[in-house]
This record gives sequence, C-alpha cells and structure tokens, in this order.
Amino acid sequence: MTRKHRYSRAVLDSLPPFDRSVSCLTWAYNEEKLIEPFLRKVDGLLRRNVREYEIVVVDDASTDRTNEIVASLARELPQIRLHRNPVNLNVGLSCQNAIRRATKEFLFWQTVDWAYDLSYFRLFLEFLRENDVVAGVRRSPVKVSGSLVKPAAALIKLFGYKHLTRRSDTVPKALVSLINYSLIRLLFRLPLSDYQNVVFYRTKLLQSITFESRSSFVNPEGLIKSFWSGASIREVPISFIPRTTGTAKGTRPRAIFNSVKDILGCWFRWVVLGRVPVVRKGVIRRFEPADWDLRLHE
Repeated sequence: MTRKHRYSRAVLDSLPPFDRSVSCLTWAYNEEKLIEPFLRKVDGLLRRNVREYEIVVVDDASTDRTNEIVASLARELPQIRLHRNPVNLNVGLSCQNAIRRATKEFLFWQTVDWAYDLSYFRLFLEFLRENDVVAGVRRSPVKVSGSLVKPAAALIKLFGYKHLTRRSDTVPKALVSLINYSLIRLLFRLPLSDYQNVVFYRTKLLQSITFESRSSFVNPEGLIKSFWSGASIREVPISFIPRTTGTAKGTRPRAIFNSVKDILGCWFRWVVLGRVPVVRKGVIRRFEPADWDLRLHE
C-alpha cells in the first residue's frame, strides 16, 4: 500500500491566503529579456497567496534596459520597489541592499531566471509560523550507515551523475555548486542539505545579522549566523529549474574566486580566531522526501 503524502496538492489548495506580510527580494544585472516576465510572475504568485506584499528589486547598475523596464512596470504594479546601485556591486552586496530595504514581516528571494521551483510556495509560508527560517533543498539528504565508510560513500553519492543533473543546468556548474557545498559543510559544520537555494526568513532576524561577505557566500552566511543565534530552520523541497535565456553570472571564474575567498576568510575569523559571539546552536528540521508529493511542479 502506497504511503499517503503528508504534503500534497490537496493540502496546498486547502490553505487560505497567508495573513502576514511578505517581501520578495531580487537583484538583476543586464536582464532586460527576463525582468518583466519575472516580475509579472512573482506578482501573480504573491497576489494569489499573500494578503500584503512588496517586491524589492535591486538593479546592479545594469547597462541595458533593465532599470527602465522595472521603473515602467512599477507604475502599473505599485508593490514593486526599485533601487539602483550607483556602480556594479555583484550579488553579495546587491543581496544585502535588498535585505536592508525589506519592510514586511517575512522575506524570501527568487532569481530573475526563476531558477527554483516554488510549487509549494504557500505551504513554505505556513512553516514560518513555527520556524525562524525555511530553507530550500535541491536533493534528498544523503544517508549512509557505517561510521568508517559513511564520509566516502556520502561523497560518492553527492557527486554521482544523478545528483549533478538535478543540481544545475550543466554538469560543470553542478560540480562548482557541490564543491562549494562540501567546502562550507566541512569548514562550518552546519548540517543543512543545501546552502544556495531560496530561503524564507523572519525579516527582523536577517536584518539583525552583520554581513561580512561580499560574494554569493552571503546566502550561507545568513544561514550559518541564524543557526548560531539559536534559530529554528525547516528544510523544504525546492528543485532547480534550468535557465532558458540570458547568461548566469554566478559561476564565472571571478565570482567563484570571490566566493572561495569569502568562505576561507570568514572561516579563519569565525572558527580559527573565534571572532563570533557565543554560539547557541539552533534546531534543524530535516527534509523528509516521503512526506512530500514531489511530482508537483510549477
């Protein structure tokens, strides 16, 4: 007999619109082809599921029509709030700018290329009632028994072709993602199944964090410092969706170098030198695949 999923389309459809306020954050650099369909899609998602919301857009000094398009669309959709960086600051600082400008009770982000599946969006919001953070996971946690073989077997599974093809739109990009994940897991010992995905936060919690990174490590930094502050984190399934147009910037050599530089620098300051407040570890509620109907897609 097939086990009935705890979370399914029926459960999702039974939920009324979320009665708390939500900020959606995004940042864009030269995304004139994607920015309008993205904003219309996220506005529709929020309008259907949330009673009060805003969309915070940080234009990272684009040289194409990105800023012009967002400004024009904001006249039609007043929930859009546009900020333009005076110079190109890249993803880490753009993300921090967006976080500072959020005014609603909860926040989350989505990439302009809609790289992550938000089919269960309304249910993710519901988990915020009892958790400080709701973190997306691109794969099932690797579970291997046996103390001696566990690390090696887990790595083999992590870098298996099946996991690579689910993690990104190309195998090289997926390898970069998994190496980044493995390095963070090894150095900071935060037992999450993903560090680069959509994350939902209580806004005051994330705004209380003093960020030190300037690269894409800003996302793991938020998770690490939230956990160290005693936050409760709930893992949920959010699959990767391959980009169909435009150019991704996160796996360019300079971006990778800056991310690794931030990872090692923060590890040295926080772990080796101990330059962090007293760590009060939080609680992680792991993603259990059997609870979810994973056939549900946008």
